[in-house]
Amino acid sequence: MVPEREHFSRDELTRVLSHYELDPVEKVREFPRGSHRSPKVILKTAAGRYLLKRRAAGRDRPGRVAFTHALLWHLRQKGFPVPALVLTRDTQDSSLRLDGRVYELYEYAEGEHYSGSLDLTLHAGRTLAKFHRAVRDFETPWRPPGGTYHDADLVRQGLQAVPGSVSSHDSVVGHEAELLTMTQELLERYDAAAAAVRQCGYEQWPATTLHGDWHPGNMLFAGPRVAIVLDFDSARRGPPSLDVANGMLQFSILRGGGEPEEWPEWFDLTRMRRFFEGYRSRVRLDAGQRRAAFPLMTEALIAESVVPIAATGSLGWLPGFGVLQMVCRKVRWLERETPAISAWLLDKESE
Repeated sequence: MVPEREHFSRDELTRVLSHYELDPVEKVREFPRGSHRSPKVILKTAAGRYLLKRRAAGRDRPGRVAFTHALLWHLRQKGFPVPALVLTRDTQDSSLRLDGRVYELYEYAEGEHYSGSLDLTLHAGRTLAKFHRAVRDFETPWRPPGGTYHDADLVRQGLQAVPGSVSSHDSVVGHEAELLTMTQELLERYDAAAAAVRQCGYEQWPATTLHGDWHPGNMLFAGPRVAIVLDFDSARRGPPSLDVANGMLQFSILRGGGEPEEWPEWFDLTRMRRFFEGYRSRVRLDAGQRRAAFPLMTEALIAESVVPIAATGSLGWLPGFGVLQMVCRKVRWLERETPAISAWLLDKESE
């Protein structure tokens, strides 16, 4: 069953906005992006536009919010492009807790969406490197969320739960055996990828603060450059290679206009390489880290689909069974292309 998107009520908006010093709101427009459990609206005032967001349950714990906001303040001090938080009127807090819910108000960020151009892809890689340099001296008493997509029991548990979570969907009827085969294949490929990453020296890599969700939908562009980076709700600790591999995946994955099982199996290898080159032009990666990028991409692709499907039976508005079929095809394609991708990942010029 596809989950419904949550919305603000009129009374809720009135009560929340009463805690901020804003000009009269002229227009309210729903902003249906990101998690369906985290409603957002754009507010238009005479002084400008703002984005109001209610944090999703589970991502609204005080420590987690404090960590994210401390990170945003640190990045702004470093000159890194992130949106500005608006403080509450009376208490000057960067978030508002009201009736057990947490709200954030941001100055609205202007910019264009990702066009797929190679220039934007290159700059997205460079901007990730800039982010990793900016957080090298980031310290806060607040502990970030634990866990990453690498070698995660949550992913394995999700794969075991998937057959039950999607079995009621019409698309699965008559394909129950295929569903079981797919989940077993993905579990085996996930385990193999995790083992390959460990063999590359993962346990010895220093941890830093990660963005945790570096993809085109979480940034806006101006000309050939990244204008602003959004959504730090997934920020956590881990080796930078986790962000790099996920960025390579997200900036090269190809989607289609129809059902996910009809999407192309291949990736745009030119964009994948351009993103990687953008990053390594600013931050050095040793041979082990570069070798691990490939299996990390496999882990990220499986993890980002399996966890929500196990919980809801779907990935956003997409039925889980079709998404899993697509993921299987793309994982197989990545494995077939290992030699071609490894050739430039491990090129001596990358040293």
